[in-house]
Amino acid sequence: MAAPEHAGRGRIAIVGGGLVGASLALALLQGGAHERGWRISLIEPHAPGDGFQPSYDARCSALAWGTRLIYERLGLWAAIAARAEPITRIHVSERGRFAATRLSAAEEGVPALGYVVENAWLGHCLWQRLQGVPGLDWHCPARVAQARAQAGGYRLTLDDGSPLDCELLVLADGGRSELRTQLGIHVRRTPYGQTALIANLTAERGHGGEAFERFTADGPMALLPMAERRCALIWTRPEADAERLLALDERAFLAELQAVFGYRLGALGRLGARHAYPLALLEAEEQVRSHLVVIGNAAHGLHPIAGQGYNLSLRDVVALADSLLRSDAGLGELAGLQRYLDGQRLDQTLTVGFSDRVTRLFSNARTPLAQARGLGLLGMELCPPARHAFARQAMGLGTRP
Repeated sequence: MAAPEHAGRGRIAIVGGGLVGASLALALLQGGAHERGWRISLIEPHAPGDGFQPSYDARCSALAWGTRLIYERLGLWAAIAARAEPITRIHVSERGRFAATRLSAAEEGVPALGYVVENAWLGHCLWQRLQGVPGLDWHCPARVAQARAQAGGYRLTLDDGSPLDCELLVLADGGRSELRTQLGIHVRRTPYGQTALIANLTAERGHGGEAFERFTADGPMALLPMAERRCALIWTRPEADAERLLALDERAFLAELQAVFGYRLGALGRLGARHAYPLALLEAEEQVRSHLVVIGNAAHGLHPIAGQGYNLSLRDVVALADSLLRSDAGLGELAGLQRYLDGQRLDQTLTVGFSDRVTRLFSNARTPLAQARGLGLLGMELCPPARHAFARQAMGLGTRP
């Protein structure tokens, strides 16, 4: 039997209850979605655990200063800050070159340029905040087996066979979104020919709140300060070399890492579990359709070295929530969704371009480019306005007045 017209009127279905999907639910509910008569269905395949469990090997995200401002607005920052490690300085350098650029929170007039937070803690804070909030329906653990457009919205079929109608469908289910593929939304995927090696470690001298970005001919690397004196390593290598490094024992791996990074933090030790992720720039060719929005990594996946991916996704989340809550049109009308996307286009273009071009520029070993990079880093160090502009982009404030 065909679904009745507008059967899901007033319902927003968010597929993916991770950091992006949960943040969107919070932004909508904080903004008055329930008072407008809307209901939000949050569909997530992974059941929550029994609470946050600290782990030396916890994956983390770098939250820009602008992201802190967003979570302050949503009333969540105080909880997140309990395990957020401030980045007070950023040291940018290139291996084999004298020049370097140093960014500091003090110069920018803020307490921190950004923060490093364990993903599990951030998710825990979001899920705790959403418990028992009026207007939110949890479907967890659950998956969407099928999504089909119908008059006035979408009909979803969950993996237990139950139907769910909605007026607006939001795909926040990650870079490998099966629903994005099922709905025929094509993706531009540009491989970097690199693999990211991710691990936590401890430095002899302690990080002191400083983050390091170091560029080499084989790919960039970063060491980010974490709570409990840990550092998060992101080391991009050619694919074949990444496999070789993964196979090394801890001592040999740290010896190669130390040779590339140097001894700014003393000896590097206590290496945690290593993980490898092939890298590519991913961009969905459609982010909005009538009654449909694609956000988060399902919309754009960036190289991790600049730490911009999640911060851009969160700015998309807030812009989408604000656009929906300000509109007098029906949920899911294409004109309104297109206005949201048009408003975010500049931010997305600048952020994706910044991340992509920096990665490609500093991964090219050709001598003229290498010399230009050295001059660029030196010039930025000697020119406060250029350094300030670079810092604003890193802080997630590039398009804000």
